Amino acid sequence: MDMNEIKEIFFQECEEQLAELESGLLKLNDGDRDPETVNAVFRAVHSIKGGAGAFGLEELVAFAHVFETTLDCVRSNKLEPNQDVLKVMLKSADVLADLVTCSRDGGSVEESRTRGLVKELEALANGEALPVAEAPKAAKPVAAAPAKPTDDSGFQPIPFTFDGFGEEEKVVEQFTYEVTFKPTRELYSKGNEAALLLRDLSRFGEMGIACDMDQLPTLENMDPEASYFGWKISITTPKSEEEVRAVFEFAEWDCELEVKPAEASEGEELPMIPVPFDLSSLDDEPAPQPETAATEEASANVVKAVNAAVEKKESAAAAAAAAAAATQNNAAAAASSAGQTIRVDLDRVDRLINLVGELVINQAMLSQSVIENDNNGVSSINMGLEELQQLTREIQDSVMAIRAQPVKPVFQRMSRIVREVADMVGKQIRLVTEGENTEVDKTVIDKIAEPLTHMIRNAVDHGIESPEKREAAGKDPEGTIKLSAKHRSGRILIELQDDGGGINRERVKQKAIDNDLISPDANLSDEEIDNLIFAPGFSTADKISDISGRGVGMDVVKRSIQALGGRISISSRPGLGSTFTMSLPLTLAVLDGMVVTVAGQTLVVPLTAIVETLQPEASAIHSFGANQRLISIRNSFCPLVDVGRILNFRANQANPVDGVALLVESEGGGQRALMVDAIQGQRQVVIKSLEANYTHVPGIAAATILGDGRVALILDVDAVVGASRGQSLKPEMSLAAAG
Repeated sequence: MDMNEIKEIFFQECEEQLAELESGLLKLNDGDRDPETVNAVFRAVHSIKGGAGAFGLEELVAFAHVFETTLDCVRSNKLEPNQDVLKVMLKSADVLADLVTCSRDGGSVEESRTRGLVKELEALANGEALPVAEAPKAAKPVAAAPAKPTDDSGFQPIPFTFDGFGEEEKVVEQFTYEVTFKPTRELYSKGNEAALLLRDLSRFGEMGIACDMDQLPTLENMDPEASYFGWKISITTPKSEEEVRAVFEFAEWDCELEVKPAEASEGEELPMIPVPFDLSSLDDEPAPQPETAATEEASANVVKAVNAAVEKKESAAAAAAAAAAATQNNAAAAASSAGQTIRVDLDRVDRLINLVGELVINQAMLSQSVIENDNNGVSSINMGLEELQQLTREIQDSVMAIRAQPVKPVFQRMSRIVREVADMVGKQIRLVTEGENTEVDKTVIDKIAEPLTHMIRNAVDHGIESPEKREAAGKDPEGTIKLSAKHRSGRILIELQDDGGGINRERVKQKAIDNDLISPDANLSDEEIDNLIFAPGFSTADKISDISGRGVGMDVVKRSIQALGGRISISSRPGLGSTFTMSLPLTLAVLDGMVVTVAGQTLVVPLTAIVETLQPEASAIHSFGANQRLISIRNSFCPLVDVGRILNFRANQANPVDGVALLVESEGGGQRALMVDAIQGQRQVVIKSLEANYTHVPGIAAATILGDGRVALILDVDAVVGASRGQSLKPEMSLAAAG
């Protein structure tokens, strides 16, 4: 593996650490004070800093170091993580993410952002008040020196001296620290070595060390991969406590470590062995050192101490030898132990999914061919095909599970957008998320980020009122936006809800009239007025800004969601807020469907939308109004929808008794009974996009290839139900017009 590959892995891990960082900070912002949450946040920044240092990313290391120092104050209970503190830390997390991106892709973060946050973080770490604003520094006044008589030449003597000339050498202040270091088994399993850490520490100054063997068991009770030794160290050095801790930086989580200024200790002490050398024997090429009286004396002290320890713990030497041998024998096995996850390039997964899709199609074609040529259906070939079909299904399910990912990364990105836009418009807004672990296909996740971003910005700018208006209306000055995800009927529902002022329908209608989107005498329902905000170029903003008012946004949202085979609906209550609901397919690759015939055309109805199928009887059919019909199902009435008539396959409604009714459930439309002519059977079909190969066709979600090679259209159940409620399917773009 070359350095570029290692660096790419580092940046992938940075994405995970940044997600962990933001998740932990949001938990703290919501009142979570679990020490493990604080530790997780600290570890995330610590890991990014450590990896960045290995690649020489100095700007990233410098900022992460200041951030880490402040988080360490929170971890040690020196700093209370209140709202002001967390606001700074959330902004710092955003800057850290930008620095990672710039380190990977090139570019730089604006210096004023990093400089300002560094000052705020340092102020928090030092227990100072946050700087209000960066003001230009005034020149520091210099006290005038008392006047001295001049000499004959008129020159005054210089009232200061030059450092280093004729003055005494400055005495470097020395500090003595007591260090307790006890590795865990994880330290050795990760390839670290305690002796190397002690060597690095010894280079700081004069050091004394004692080995604690109290936990060393007898040979028969020894675990060769465990850690039994600990060390108590006394070191005198000009270095700070932070610099001493930095020696153990990459092993801090895999050991018990305590560093404190030396104090008078009580009780029995372990023998302290002076170390008059720098442990250079642990270097790759140790330099030979001459025998001196000091080293001979030190060696004698070591022998005495070890002998004393062995007297306390019998078989210690044998146990240590056995542990070393066992560790060497098991090193290969420990190093080759496979992790629970692997990183796979997404292109490889996409290729695998495409191949599985083709396998499904070919399996269906083969099954269709055998069925057509085998009337009895009991041949060995037919039985083998059934097994192939089951195996193909299992392969397909397994491959799709590889691409299933939680929506959490997208939701976390939205919290940053809320913070940034809220600061721009001067509003106080809190984002609440639910169902972040709801899984959906990776392709869907990648494509919902853009529409969600538009919707979040719209909710912050238009939906939530200013703090003054909220207080005047008796609301909390801090607005709330709720983002949730859940599975329902084989689809994923994403809801964006705000507690703002709701949609001002009078203003929306007037703006639509001014923009010639509707006629002044148009009689529209509340739902139709709400949906005007999805019209291209529609905006209620009074002036153009960086956030809104350019006539783009919500129409992009609708097009993006429709391109995914999804739908979006609005529910708004004046003064109480609005809810936007997106319904999206779980995957864009395959689905289980019911193959039906309508007016001689073959359609596929998604199985997840079908509640049940039934054969209508004449006594159960009832007329309602001019053209509406109802079907009686278990003492309740359900609207009957002729799919062929809605899609303009036929001019007149068919007789329900001659067909089959599919009871379906749609978003916002409740239950409907879809009338089709016949059911051909249930199939697993591979989804092919119409938009990519032709154009968007109202009432149709996508297309597929059947086992006999024919192209079948996949019905958009919600669009058909919406058309039955009076919503137009745009006849000029109907299937009849499309040919």
